Amino acid sequence: MNATLAPSLLETLATLLGPRGFTTDPADMAPWLTDWRGRVTGAAAALLSPAHPGEVQAIVRLAGQARVPIVPQGGNTSMVAGATPDKSGQALILSTRRMRAIRSLSAGDNVAVAEAGVILSDLHDAAEAQGRRFPLSLAAKGSATIGGLVSTNAGGTQVLRFGTMRALVLGIEAVLPSGDLFDGLTALRKDNRGYDLRQLLAGAEGTLGIITAASLRLVPAAAARAVAWVGLAETEAALALLRRLEARLGDTIESFEIVPAEALRLVLAHVPGARAPLETRHAWNLLIEVTAPEGAPDPQDALTAALGDAIEAGLAQDATIAASEAQAEALWKLRESISEAERADGMAAKHDVALPVSAMPRFLIEGAAEVERRFPGVRVLAFGHLGDGNVHFNVRPPIGANDRAWLESDGGAISAFVHDLVGAEGGSLSAEHGIGQTKLAEFVRTASPARLGALKAIKAALDPAGIMNPGKLLP
Repeated sequence: MNATLAPSLLETLATLLGPRGFTTDPADMAPWLTDWRGRVTGAAAALLSPAHPGEVQAIVRLAGQARVPIVPQGGNTSMVAGATPDKSGQALILSTRRMRAIRSLSAGDNVAVAEAGVILSDLHDAAEAQGRRFPLSLAAKGSATIGGLVSTNAGGTQVLRFGTMRALVLGIEAVLPSGDLFDGLTALRKDNRGYDLRQLLAGAEGTLGIITAASLRLVPAAAARAVAWVGLAETEAALALLRRLEARLGDTIESFEIVPAEALRLVLAHVPGARAPLETRHAWNLLIEVTAPEGAPDPQDALTAALGDAIEAGLAQDATIAASEAQAEALWKLRESISEAERADGMAAKHDVALPVSAMPRFLIEGAAEVERRFPGVRVLAFGHLGDGNVHFNVRPPIGANDRAWLESDGGAISAFVHDLVGAEGGSLSAEHGIGQTKLAEFVRTASPARLGALKAIKAALDPAGIMNPGKLLP
């Protein structure tokens, strides 16, 4: 792409969007030029904040005519710099934060139609007011937006039962690179009209169009939940415990998170108010959530009995079950604060990988040991969503090393080594964070020619000028 950003284009955009929707002020733009992890900083010609899809269409048409790149951005919570512009200063950041309407919410259809800028926690609140819930949650729920979650096919802590964002998206409205509006919001359970553009746009990281709204699946509100923190000695026991609980409790299990002792230590050290759930230290911990609908048996009793039997069988060493919502939220805060605590402790080479579920317990131990042997002094912190095979496999520098210098010198080799280990297990280098900028080189290195060729062909067909989020997902 050969971008030519003429002053007349900025003048036209300023007139189109007005002062609320257009700025070139460096102070206003600065927070949106650096990724969430603080590793990648770019530059942009302007920050655009359209108020409705019609303005998005106008922006895309103007940018397409001038061959100027557009970087869509929601809450700027990408873990792979997927919403950060490059350093050229030619890009336009298109923020969806003004498009925050929940257009409809139907308990009868179990569908919510939310615009791209709706904050995830706001959708949770709106659904709860109607006796429903949107069953996707993650630590950044207070800032992550629906458009970004759809564009990255976000996962979170309830994938075990409800799947990733793709499984929850029933329809999409998006502005395509041509400037045309794809109106696919009708939430039909059956629709056999050829290629599924909804699924193509979900997970495309803004490279095929700009999502402006989505129809999302709702489920009945949980009448009761039980949240437990379990201590155990080894990872293999965790998978055995999951299968045992599934046999007894069925699909009432929504979350099954595994947390090593070191991750809990970091949270207790860096997060104010955090308290250890169990009296003694355990090599590994589990956070388990079980829910029940109206009229079903109390999940607290069922989980208590099941965990008691598991302790007797030697699968677990100790457990505590939250006695109130406040205690349940406190347990969840321990899990959701791991990334915050890690960042406070220093930089790391972070990896969001997916493995066959049966391979994950062994990989947490053997994969970590292989990395620590190959790169002496490093410290692996591995945790994640055991029920769906998603490992957050983070490699921290040797004690006393300069974090940034170490990451710049060794980070690439470490990531390549980790990704090769994952590939040998039949896994993926990206489970829920996407490719963005930071995984692009590794994705190109490890992906098959067939996969890359198909993705490039789709991109060329829909975005021949290459204006949509260039440098992300594809080279």
